[in-house]
Amino acid sequence: MTTTEDEQGPSGLEPRVGPAHTGEPGYRPYRHPAAGWGAAKSVTHFLVRERTLVDGPRAVMRMNHENGGFDCPGCAWPDDTKGLKLDICENGIKHVTWEMTAKRAGRELFARHSVSELFEWSDFELEDQGRLTEPMVYDPDTDHYVPISWHDAFELVGRTLRGLDHPDRASFYTSGRLGNEAAFLYQLMARELGTNNLPDCSNMCHEASGRALQASLGTGKGTVDLRDWEATDALFILGVNVASNAPRMLTSLVEARQRGARIVHINPFVEAAAGKAIIPHDFKDMALLDATRTSSLNLQVRIGGDMALLRGMAKAVLEQARTDPHALDREFVDRHTAAFEEYRELCEATSWEELERQSGLGRADILKAARIYTDADRSIVTWCLGVTQHEHGVDTVREIVNLLLLRGNLGREGAGPSPVRGHSNVQGNRTCGIDHRPTAEFLDRLAGACGIEPPREHGLDTVGTIRAMHRGEVKVFVGMGGNFALAAPDSAFTYDALRNCDLTVQVSTKLNRSHLVHGRQALILPCLGRTEKDHQRGGLQSTSVEDSMSMVHLSVGMKRPASRRLLSEPAIVAGMARAALPDSPTPWEWYVEDYDRIRDTMSQVLDGFEDFNRRVRLPLGFRIKQPARELVFLTPSGRAEFSSAPLPDVVPEPGTLALGTMRSHDQWNTTIYSDNDRYRGIKNLRELVFMNEDDMREREVDAFDPVRVVATAADGSQRSLDGFLAVPYEMPRGCAAGYMPEMNVLIALCDHSTQSDQPIMKHVRVRITAAV
Repeated sequence: MTTTEDEQGPSGLEPRVGPAHTGEPGYRPYRHPAAGWGAAKSVTHFLVRERTLVDGPRAVMRMNHENGGFDCPGCAWPDDTKGLKLDICENGIKHVTWEMTAKRAGRELFARHSVSELFEWSDFELEDQGRLTEPMVYDPDTDHYVPISWHDAFELVGRTLRGLDHPDRASFYTSGRLGNEAAFLYQLMARELGTNNLPDCSNMCHEASGRALQASLGTGKGTVDLRDWEATDALFILGVNVASNAPRMLTSLVEARQRGARIVHINPFVEAAAGKAIIPHDFKDMALLDATRTSSLNLQVRIGGDMALLRGMAKAVLEQARTDPHALDREFVDRHTAAFEEYRELCEATSWEELERQSGLGRADILKAARIYTDADRSIVTWCLGVTQHEHGVDTVREIVNLLLLRGNLGREGAGPSPVRGHSNVQGNRTCGIDHRPTAEFLDRLAGACGIEPPREHGLDTVGTIRAMHRGEVKVFVGMGGNFALAAPDSAFTYDALRNCDLTVQVSTKLNRSHLVHGRQALILPCLGRTEKDHQRGGLQSTSVEDSMSMVHLSVGMKRPASRRLLSEPAIVAGMARAALPDSPTPWEWYVEDYDRIRDTMSQVLDGFEDFNRRVRLPLGFRIKQPARELVFLTPSGRAEFSSAPLPDVVPEPGTLALGTMRSHDQWNTTIYSDNDRYRGIKNLRELVFMNEDDMREREVDAFDPVRVVATAADGSQRSLDGFLAVPYEMPRGCAAGYMPEMNVLIALCDHSTQSDQPIMKHVRVRITAAV
């Protein structure tokens, strides 16, 4: 159970997140290769459970293919450049199968169960009801959702938006799964209404990456592509569980290792991908059980200690350069960077003792990583949320760039920064204007191409939106995809904020928690999935998506829609927009008839999208230009900027632990497939906390004992979890970890980064004691 002990009072009803337990909780360390037969067995079980034994294999043969295929709605890893026929992974197949399920959540379900009843169900049980089939509206008199026509649903949205006393009383959220065309129309609607309140899931995941890269290089994105991964000599992987969060990266790791590249994994946990792997589409290796080592060095840095490790590596590079002139690329530094001398002085002034204390690593281990870096001619550093979801996330990403600049690992093949975006097209959403802090240049182009006058003031991000809803200042919340109530921090506060709205609108494919934590009026608007055919007046439509390496390509659904009453995301946006803006000159209906028309307008607004309709139909699509890749830096100095931020103190105070939240393997974002976590050896359990064995002994806690976890927020308020089971795990002392969204209740809304405004989900200061 969860409790809160702050000024907000108790959180009220608390849902069960995972499926009902099917057996006794257990833990057995995972010793097998990542992927391989374990993945094949898991996928087969999932296809049977979802009754997709025919459509599932068909989807496998169409997913991530350049000619007429659909893009995996899971992670944002790029499509294979060599024409791979099975460019798929276990979690991608699960994600697609979950969408293609034969189960339906129709009006009969909502007639049988009130919202209060459904709220008591686990989140697994909610989504397991299957695909939503028609628009539904909340009836407060009966506490049930009831059917509503699309016309009346749009009119409810339009009437409510038109009745607001200011456009900023509404906020328009997207989870990142939105296609580019729908994302462009969505931001156009918001800005024509007069608001930049466009929060998105980037506000909770990679906001720090974008701000850091923009400050250092003048671009908010990574500079490498998949061909660089195929050419690099060394890979440094920070804060990402590759085997679960970006499983197709395993192919790149195996290929890199086989050609002799060095791979360094940096993570408090030694995850499955940091051991060995068998790629399922390599039939020979599968038959022979021939696994490939996927790591040259594993460094178990303390939670939050990545920046100290990176600075230690930079310090070692500079020390080596005193006797080895090849260790430092002085020509590159002099020609293309600024503020190098200040950074060098900072590295020299930082003692090895402090670097060891903050990183949790010995000097010898830091020097091993530095030697791999200096021995490599070309290096890539890649990272995910284990780096960004900290107070100092921006500084840490800038430290990654610092390290790369020292050896000129930018603007050439096989080198550069490579953030791993965890959700398909979250990067594309930002490219297409889902941004609460738009640039003046973007707004000028939007005004010229679309004939509107967009607002110029910055809007609300995710944290700002939750606070404004709670205060009653934002009265309408529209969510395009995702499960906002479950994904956001400070669960009780977020629930109260959503319930304080006049209207909440959720555009979704399946029933989830956000439909049950709703405003005084509420709509569920069901949309087509990525796998489904989208027929409009102009024929079968395609949508475009952008992967984490800035490649933009088309996606075409293959399956008959789950219901005749579903609409596409662009059609839903256009319907809301026309109802809210009845006199709008924007040709909303005309756009929806043929998405090429949307792309023609996008080509006038979005930098790098010139000749969009032709280029997106090229094999593998096209790559958005990255000036920094060409050593053109759109920074104030016109050079790549070294950062000289002070090291944060990340060592926990006596008696406290640094806790990070994460996903299990059998989970995708807030979607829970089972209570198992195969790669961490967990069976039938989600309400747990991983702990170092010495930390457990110090607290007189044995394996699988129930514990109490108490987090103290910056404002002094406390949030707690009771009855979670302690699981001993190989991790640094002073560190702990558990699953999101169960542990989101511990993360106070006030605990967000002052650098990126992201909730600090990877560095929660907690005290853990044996349960009374």
